[in-house]
Amino acid sequence: MTDNDKVRLDKWLWAARFFKTRVLASGAIEGGHVQVNDERPKPARVLRLGDRLRIRTAHGEFEVTVAALSDRRGPAEQARLLYQETADSMARREAAALEQALAPQFEHPLSKGRPTKKWRRQLDRFDHKHSKD
Repeated sequence: MTDNDKVRLDKWLWAARFFKTRVLASGAIEGGHVQVNDERPKPARVLRLGDRLRIRTAHGEFEVTVAALSDRRGPAEQARLLYQETADSMARREAAALEQALAPQFEHPLSKGRPTKKWRRQLDRFDHKHSKD
């Protein structure tokens, strides 16, 4: 696709692999999770080279500049060539990932799924001991 062709925002987000489907991309745009040049766009907005995008996904918040246009979803290496992520955005995502990795985990290893009889007895003992206070 040439640089002069028109590409819808939802198609570009899908082709750049920020979202798995165009429906998810459209939903994120309508939900306010995507901004183009600090404005809230519609899914059919036509992108241009150099547009600044702020994209919030489940795996982080990205600030990117559109480097190429495409409405075809290809391999991840090709998708990465469609945009340039800012250094500030990369640093923030790395800091968030580190913070999440260092955060304490409060899950008991046996708490996955239905509790066993032993685990249920321990919970009952704990509950009775602390409910008397």
